[in-house]
Amino acid sequence: MTRVKICGINSEAAFDVAVELQVDLIGFVFFQGSPRHVTARQAAALSARQAGGPLRVGLFVEPTNRQIQAVLGAMHLDRLQIYASEPRCVDLRNHFGLRVGRAIGVETAADLPAEAPGLDCLVVEAKPPAGATRPGGNAVSIDWTITKDWQAPVPWLLAGGLTADNVAIAIAQSGAPGVDVSSGVESLPGVKSPALMRRFVANARQPSVFSRQLSEGSDD
Repeated sequence: MTRVKICGINSEAAFDVAVELQVDLIGFVFFQGSPRHVTARQAAALSARQAGGPLRVGLFVEPTNRQIQAVLGAMHLDRLQIYASEPRCVDLRNHFGLRVGRAIGVETAADLPAEAPGLDCLVVEAKPPAGATRPGGNAVSIDWTITKDWQAPVPWLLAGGLTADNVAIAIAQSGAPGVDVSSGVESLPGVKSPALMRRFVANARQPSVFSRQLSEGSDD
């Protein structure tokens, strides 16, 4: 079954629906440039609504150790998702003893890494468009077919431009073992839609007949 991560959780309603849907991971964005930004205190209050459940992931952009420690002082995180260089991601993994996923932007198959020493996961998305103010979360899709034959060095999630309407096809074309969505399940920037969340998870975990046929016929 495809793993599902819903990122940018910032309200009680969104958190409760994610728990109800039994998604695998939920992401809290600790980057002030995002409309989905939460403080450590806000994220801690949301997380406390349910003991257990989805793994809690903290998303950070070029963070200092102090910034991460401030969040960990307020709440438990199971994993870190980091926008930074590979050596920096490994350093944070070693320092905090948490599993770390590195977000990478790609355009072609040549951008996909053959190795990821010291990392636990990769989040694969499109490179940010010109003028973007965020390194990710720009609702831009990659060419899903470039990952189909990729021998990924670690588990990975497909992100960027995913919606309830295209996630099944994206999984079929990319071969992704997991998907990561944020703006694709929002009614407004930063406002999660429970209805879109439910549709996305259903389509990610039970791909449509069309997407299965597309996948099965890809070698014809």
